[in-house]
Amino acid sequence: MAKELLAIVEAVANEKDVDRSVIYQALEAALEAATRKRHIDEQIEARVSINPKTGEYETFRVWQIVDDEEVLENPDAQMRETVAHVEFPEANLKVGDIYELPIENESFGRISAQQAKQIIIQKLREAEREKVYQQFIDKEGSLMHGIVRRHERGSVIVDVGGVEATIPREGLIPRESLRMGERVRGYLQKVNREMRGPQLSISRVAPEFLIQLFTLEVPEIGMGNIEIMGAAREPGVRAKIAVRTFDPRIDPVGACVGMRGSRVQGVMNELAGESIDIVLWDEDPEQYVKKAMSPAVITDSSINPERKSVSIAVPEEKLAQAVGRGGQNVRLASELTGWHINVLSEEDFAKQAQDAQMKQQGQLADMLEVDGDIATRLYETGYNSPEVVAYAEREDLLAIEGFDESVVDALLERATDYLLTQAFAENTDPDDEMQTPLEAFEGLDQEVLARLLENNFATQEDLAELAIDELVEMTGLSKDEASALILKAREPWFR
Repeated sequence: MAKELLAIVEAVANEKDVDRSVIYQALEAALEAATRKRHIDEQIEARVSINPKTGEYETFRVWQIVDDEEVLENPDAQMRETVAHVEFPEANLKVGDIYELPIENESFGRISAQQAKQIIIQKLREAEREKVYQQFIDKEGSLMHGIVRRHERGSVIVDVGGVEATIPREGLIPRESLRMGERVRGYLQKVNREMRGPQLSISRVAPEFLIQLFTLEVPEIGMGNIEIMGAAREPGVRAKIAVRTFDPRIDPVGACVGMRGSRVQGVMNELAGESIDIVLWDEDPEQYVKKAMSPAVITDSSINPERKSVSIAVPEEKLAQAVGRGGQNVRLASELTGWHINVLSEEDFAKQAQDAQMKQQGQLADMLEVDGDIATRLYETGYNSPEVVAYAEREDLLAIEGFDESVVDALLERATDYLLTQAFAENTDPDDEMQTPLEAFEGLDQEVLARLLENNFATQEDLAELAIDELVEMTGLSKDEASALILKAREPWFR
C-alpha cells in the first residue's frame, strides 16, 4: 500500500505540475475524513501523518483540553482538564493543550480513494489559483500584453499568458473597438484574490498606462535619464505628461517626441489617436502651470500658495483656446500640476490684481495704523508687509518720496510693535493668559476693580466665568458694559 501511495503522488504531481506536499495534504485530508466516517456514533477529530519517504502513515484521535467550567461543544473531541489528568496522567495536560491518541489506520480502499480524488482535485484548484495569484501579484502596476478572447456585458476578456484578465467597460478607451484575436496592451491595475480564482483587472484609461507606454517607447526613461513627473488624461481625446532630466545634454521633451515624432506617435497609435502634450516640468509651480497650459498664450500670472491656486491672463481672443473645449485644457493642466488654475482675460486679470492690491494695501494700513497714501507708497516700492518694513534699512525708507525722518521712525516703530504683538499672541498659552491678575487687565476702572477684588475675584478667568447679571449687581455697570467686559475677558478662550 505504501508503494501504491507513493506512485499516486508521483503520477499526480508530474501530470498537474504541483508540489508533492499539496498531494500529501490531500491524501491526509481524505484519510482523516474516512477515519471520522468510520466512527458513526461519534464526532471525533482525527489527524493523519504520511511519511513522504516510505509512504507509511499513522492515524491519531485528537482531543482538545478545556477548562472544567467550560461547556463542551463537542464531547467527542473535547476533554475537561480533570478528566484528562485521570485518563492520561503521564501526559500532564493543561487547558489549551492538544492530545493525540494513536488509533487504527483507515484502509486506503475504495471509499478513501474516492474522497482522496475529490480532495486532490480541490487542492489542485487551490494550488493553481495560488500559483496564478503569485505569478501576477508582482506584476501589478505594470504593462501587460494579451489577446482579445470575447466580449462580456461591455467588458473585454483578454488572454494573458494562458490566464483570463478583464478590461472592464470603464477601463476601455471611449469609442474604441477591440476585435476578437487582436493583440492588446493594458495597465494591470489590480489583482484580486477571489474564491473562483485571481481576477486580473486591466485598464487602458489610467494615466499610469500612458506612463508605461512612454517608458517602453523612450529608452532614456527606462535608463533613468529622463523622469516622468506626472500624467493626466481624457482617454481617447487628449493627454498631458510632464518630464524632466538632470542631464543637461538631454532634451527630455525632444527625446519623448522622437525623430519626426516617431516615439510619441507610437504611443498615440496605441491610445486610439489620443493627442499628447509633453510638458517640461518646473520646480517653480507658477512656471510649471504656465508650461502645462500650452498651447495657451499667457501674458501674466499670479500665485496664491495658501489656496494652491494660480491665476493666468490670456488675450481675450485666445481665451477659448486656453480653456479648451469643455474646459479640457485647463482641467488637464490642473490635474497634471495639482494646482487650481483660474483662466482670465487680460482685462479681468488686471481688475483682479488691482482689487487684490487694494485689499493688501488696506491691510497694510490697518497693521501699521497709517493712512492709505502712505500704505500705497510703501506697497508700490516693495514694502508690502510689516515684516518687510521692520527689517528695512532706514536710508531706503527715507528715499521714498514724501517720507521724512519722523514718518520713517514711526513706521519702523509700529512695524516692530506689530511683529512683537503677533509673536506674543502666537506664543501665549490661553490658560496662562487667563491667570492674568485683574490689576493688569485693560478696561477696568479703579472702582470696578475694587468691587471685584472685595468679592475675591482676582484673575481674568474669574471675570470671564461671571454671568452678566452677577457683574451688574456687583459693580453697578449697565448690562451692555458688563457684557462687553466679560466678552473681552473671554477672548483667549475664543482664540
